[in-house]
Amino acid sequence: MIKNNQHKYSISAMCKVLQLSRSTYYYEAKERQAEDDITSDIIEIFHESFQNYGTRKIKKELLKHGKVVSRRRIGRIMKEQGLVSTYTLAQFKPHSSGTNESEQKNELDRQFTQDEALSVVVSDLTYVRVDKKWQYICVFVDLFNREIIGYSVGRRKNALLVYRALASIKTDLRKMKLFHTDRGSEFKNKLIDDALAIFNIQRSLSMKGCPYDNAVAEATFKIIKTEFIKGRHFNSLEDLENELHRYIRWFNYKRIHGTLGYLSPIEYKLGHLKKVV
Repeated sequence: MIKNNQHKYSISAMCKVLQLSRSTYYYEAKERQAEDDITSDIIEIFHESFQNYGTRKIKKELLKHGKVVSRRRIGRIMKEQGLVSTYTLAQFKPHSSGTNESEQKNELDRQFTQDEALSVVVSDLTYVRVDKKWQYICVFVDLFNREIIGYSVGRRKNALLVYRALASIKTDLRKMKLFHTDRGSEFKNKLIDDALAIFNIQRSLSMKGCPYDNAVAEATFKIIKTEFIKGRHFNSLEDLENELHRYIRWFNYKRIHGTLGYLSPIEYKLGHLKKVV
């Protein structure tokens, strides 16, 4: 009431009529302003995360700006503002694909923590609805910092889709030591084998029917399905590719990961380089 009428009457007069001390009014006004500022920050962080962050990650982002806010308070503000993370109702449903009977061993052996960039790169692919038809996405992930270093989109789930994702990597492929995937026929074929041989990249394949052997790639696609695909409509393959490019850039440069100490993949890599120097 006082705030809405202060252009008409003095604050002192209104406090006197309402039998409210001026110190109490100013204290409450300050508290409301602080709450408004936190609310604005939470709304901004939430939308910059593509509506994906929940209370835990928003708390970490606020802390970067010197603001200590409990998850309980963040949750209350999100509820008041109608901010619902895409993860609230997210469910991951693995799908089966064709396999091959290659004798190639699982050289990675679930060693998902790597200390050197490009020492191990994993890959997987998934489907997405584009204008009432199924299209496909393939990504390459560096186990060192969980960065998506290469990707492709296409109409067919085949070796060419994987080859184009490999070709999109903007670094010297000779630095890649091990390439690990599941046993999908799109990954183990002459086209991919020849490409890896050129750069002397060693192969590794999961055990047949065991998604846990490629858990990081599976987890990355769980993130992509939840954060990028869910609830979106793509009119064309070009539309999908443009939006995916925008999302992956955010994923690499901005999205914080619990496994990386709540840093983005690029922040983690840069921090590691500073330690080495």
